[in-house]
Amino acid sequence: MKRVIDPGVLAFASASAVAIACICSAEAADSTAASDYPSRSIRIIVGQAPGGGQDIIVRALAQNLTESLGKSVVVDNHPGASGTIGSALVAKAAPDGYTVLAVAITFAINPSLYKNLPFDPVKDLRPLTMFASSPFLLLVNPGVPVKNVKELIAYAKDRPGQLNFGSGGVGNSGHLAAALFNSMAGIQMTHIPYKGAGLAMTDLLGGQLQLMFDSMIQGLPYVKSHRLTALGVTTAQRALVIPELPTIAEAGLPGYDFSGWYGLMVPVGTSKAIIDRLYAAVERALNSPELKQRMAQGGSEPVATTPDQFAARLASEMATWQKVVRTSNMQIE
Repeated sequence: MKRVIDPGVLAFASASAVAIACICSAEAADSTAASDYPSRSIRIIVGQAPGGGQDIIVRALAQNLTESLGKSVVVDNHPGASGTIGSALVAKAAPDGYTVLAVAITFAINPSLYKNLPFDPVKDLRPLTMFASSPFLLLVNPGVPVKNVKELIAYAKDRPGQLNFGSGGVGNSGHLAAALFNSMAGIQMTHIPYKGAGLAMTDLLGGQLQLMFDSMIQGLPYVKSHRLTALGVTTAQRALVIPELPTIAEAGLPGYDFSGWYGLMVPVGTSKAIIDRLYAAVERALNSPELKQRMAQGGSEPVATTPDQFAARLASEMATWQKVVRTSNMQIE
């Protein structure tokens, strides 16, 4: 008996064969691209002005990545809107591994803070790795007559709205650290947003601002040179780089805890082969004694999470900050 093959089966088999061929072809192309990667310089987009804590630590990493990858890794600053301008730029970039986004804790906050982001943080960008974590410092200008956290709270309670604190923008990590402090201490300080933490630091040093919550890497040198006074670290544990400085919780505001982190993202569509190559390069860089020393000097420590671990961390933080933004009525149109 002559066997008759269903035309539908033939069509399905044919389509499957084509799909398998396409997948194999794509994997081969990815492998070829990764083997040649990188063949030119790589840009790391930083959504912060030059001189801020994130900018400083990313530049240190970029220098080591240049040595690790054998190609120039440059930092390109696109400040504004709490990092969303830089994020949108990378979200629209070609997924070829040559445009990378540096993110901080604000990346997890912005989806709750902005009603209409110019990109989708989940659909347009893919986590690569978290590469550092750092406590923040509560810094005051020496002209403010306080010596500790308790005195600052009492001073602020007597002068509602009169103390100005700066940050790198609305929703910036420094802003949120201060907003949490305001809420927990029951005080009212006035937020002055800047287009970058470095600009806010300039005015804090000049006395136009009275205080600021800022990264260790940017603030610690001014503390050591006695140009600013540090009242405490924001984390639950003291910082190894300055162990004599109490935590804010110890010094007068029990339960206060805030920490910052830094990570890297790439455009969705970037091949796994290139992501693996980039992740391996970051991991090598973070094992460099020179980079570890530079991070330690700024109060940061290297943290290499896998892409999946970083994705889980982002999802958790986005959920946490959604609650914080909602209860504080803090939102940007």
